[in-house]
Amino acid sequence: MTTTALKTFKIGVLFGLGTLCQSSAIAAPTTFVHLFEWSWQDVAKECETYLGPRGYAAVQVSPPNEHVTGDQWWTRYQPVSYALTSRGGSRAEFVDMVARCKAAGVNIYVDAVINHMAAGSGQGVAGTSFTLKQFPIYNTWDFHDTCAINNEDYGNNPWRVQNCELVSLPDLNTGSSYVQGKLAGYLNDLISVGVAGFRLDASKHMAASDIASVLSQVNGAPLVFQEVIDQGGEAVSASEYFGNGLVTEFKYTTKLGETFKSGKLAWLSNFGEAWGMMPSYKAVVFVDNHDNQRGHGGAGNVVTYQDGALYDLANVFMLAYPYGYPKVMSSFDYHHDTDAGGPTYPVHDGANLNCFGDGWQCEHRHQKISGAVDFRNNTNDVWQISNWWDNGNNQIAFSRGASGFVAINRENGTMQQTLQTGLSVGRYCDVLSGQISADKSSCSGQTIDVDANGFALVNVPAMNAVAIHKGAKLEGSSSANWKRTVVFIKAQTQSGQDMFVRGGIDYAYAASQGKNCNSNALLCALPIRHNNLLNTTTQNWKQGDNYLDWQGLEATQGAGAEGSALDWTTNIWPSAWGTKRTVSVDGYGETPLNQWGDHYWMLDVDMDCANTVNGWFEVKAFVKNGQGWEGDIQQAGAPYQSKNHFAQCGRVNVFEFGQNQTLIQDF
Repeated sequence: MTTTALKTFKIGVLFGLGTLCQSSAIAAPTTFVHLFEWSWQDVAKECETYLGPRGYAAVQVSPPNEHVTGDQWWTRYQPVSYALTSRGGSRAEFVDMVARCKAAGVNIYVDAVINHMAAGSGQGVAGTSFTLKQFPIYNTWDFHDTCAINNEDYGNNPWRVQNCELVSLPDLNTGSSYVQGKLAGYLNDLISVGVAGFRLDASKHMAASDIASVLSQVNGAPLVFQEVIDQGGEAVSASEYFGNGLVTEFKYTTKLGETFKSGKLAWLSNFGEAWGMMPSYKAVVFVDNHDNQRGHGGAGNVVTYQDGALYDLANVFMLAYPYGYPKVMSSFDYHHDTDAGGPTYPVHDGANLNCFGDGWQCEHRHQKISGAVDFRNNTNDVWQISNWWDNGNNQIAFSRGASGFVAINRENGTMQQTLQTGLSVGRYCDVLSGQISADKSSCSGQTIDVDANGFALVNVPAMNAVAIHKGAKLEGSSSANWKRTVVFIKAQTQSGQDMFVRGGIDYAYAASQGKNCNSNALLCALPIRHNNLLNTTTQNWKQGDNYLDWQGLEATQGAGAEGSALDWTTNIWPSAWGTKRTVSVDGYGETPLNQWGDHYWMLDVDMDCANTVNGWFEVKAFVKNGQGWEGDIQQAGAPYQSKNHFAQCGRVNVFEFGQNQTLIQDF
């Protein structure tokens, strides 16, 4: 076996065929991220504070070589020398970044520009001077003769594609042994400081055999993936490069984009090779990249961060579906100037994180995307899908054997279905809405119960998704007893007022059943877990609120709580009120569960029904800084005498503040 073939074999084991052989892999990193135009200092800190803890395998960084001066992003792709001094930082900062990321469990992949050098003449960012086809290490005879690649060449003239100039950039003669030695020396320098892999830019413009000759001189076995734009009908085919390592699958990004933007998700059940794509174990895939999000590099109907919720859903599918080695894009807002470089301010500015505004986008930090990375890490032991379900349109669900389950709703209405998850009985943390605690006792997002037969009632709001996996199973919970329970209480309130409820089982009734709640108040309390922690006003009161009880503030709750906190909701957010607020995004506002109008305060919890009275429990409301406690209630059909509302565990319960009427219905 040749050196190059051996490297290719190792790559195949790591990211394709090997997934079929893993017997007990637990949360092995499976996804890398492109931190486009990030400085080395920012990359290092991101590895330590987020990427490592969230299970990202590696970072693709911008080209680290010396390049031409200028603010445009593409100046990084015009090499002047192979000195590690660039807009990203100095050599010392680069070396420090590689070491710190490796210590955090995150590899560094370098975007290596080896097809060409800088155009024209001038000076690089490190002070190196150059003139046309004359550089400190290259002279005119180290380049191909000047000729332009014409658009028609891509379909019928492979020689011109690989020997003429890409956008007037002097094309290195990569068939030359001298040039190959210099390129290998650059890659070996990067390996010597700990770089673990390379994206070979513009690989289609180099003969596959030339790349193989360069790689044969490279030390170790770095991961290699080659940029080959092949949408079909190309004079140079992606398959020509399989012998060198992985290859970018651009058909993936365009076909996924077309489907999510204008097709039906129901079509995706056999996405991958059956759609004319390369073998999974050879493919690097992405929803978008730095080129095609700007309309370049194969472009097409690409989904980007500018598509909002649709972008998160497309990434969830990519990360949940077993095809290829996925790359998550982390970009910046270029304000319609497709040449603009990254923002001039850092991502990490002391304790401040400059993400999600008009500059750095940090898409990899979106909860749905990072949660989907966690899902992939925990389901990579099953390299197939099962239990596929769709509604014939844009609601889909599938499992990864007995390792995980995902449901995606790309429709305007709620998706509510009882579906086979493939998972064992228990309560699971939805990793797309929150994280499971280290001791697996709680979830910061919503939870989903799986019954003894593997089925779960899945409730997914419009333009949303849920995902659960074997590593996100809550310990010590019985799904037979725990049920999602919602209480609505209508009350006209003013700004600055908040609603709380207390409740459980009446002490006197409990005593008649042999329970002394005066000695142990928990005998009359109901364990709960809040499903909505998105409202910044009520979040601190809900965290640490473990019981619906009669005592009020629990020791673990935030100061000022008067019981279990509710959130203000409405059925339709009027346009006159300004920016639309929804429970699914903001934690308050419009929610599909509210069918009645404004001012219905909502408690949405998972409740342990074991301590109820045949499913019944009591609640009483309190408006802080407002009406105070509601008056006595006389509710018809109550299971025992009480002056409070009676609700049912596992159902939607609707009351009005201080009034006797009630409505109880199923979800």
